[in-house]
Amino acid sequence: VEAVHLIADGKAPRIPQPEEGATYEGIQKKENAEISWDQPAAALHNWIRGHDKVPGAWTTINDQMVTFYGSSLLDASVPAGQELTIKGASRPGLVTKNGLVVFGNDGKMVLVRNLQFEDGKMIPASKYFSADETTALELTEEEKKVAEDIR
Repeated sequence: VEAVHLIADGKAPRIPQPEEGATYEGIQKKENAEISWDQPAAALHNWIRGHDKVPGAWTTINDQMVTFYGSSLLDASVPAGQELTIKGASRPGLVTKNGLVVFGNDGKMVLVRNLQFEDGKMIPASKYFSADETTALELTEEEKKVAEDIR
């Protein structure tokens, strides 16, 4: 009550905050968000989820920084998928139809739904091995005519 009265009367003490240590810079930095693979699956999931979207938890795959987004714990049998070697992981990940399955040191699994590469390109994790495939757009004769009319 006394403090409220001092403020209302304009007599409350004013102590300026020191500017030392003050920053508008985000606390989380990309270099501090690297995934440490020697952890149980729950800790990996929490690390990935805690860094989703900024700055993004990352690891090295094929000598490239890859950021993981959209993780969930996977409580099922090991799904079928194509193996993916991840630097520092004791066991390769699996690219499945639902995403990338990674393993904690307890043998439990985490499902990662999206991956982002160093160039900024983001893909569904399930498309990792087909990411480099490009398909040419082929137009029918009717579509070619429409394209010509638009030009």
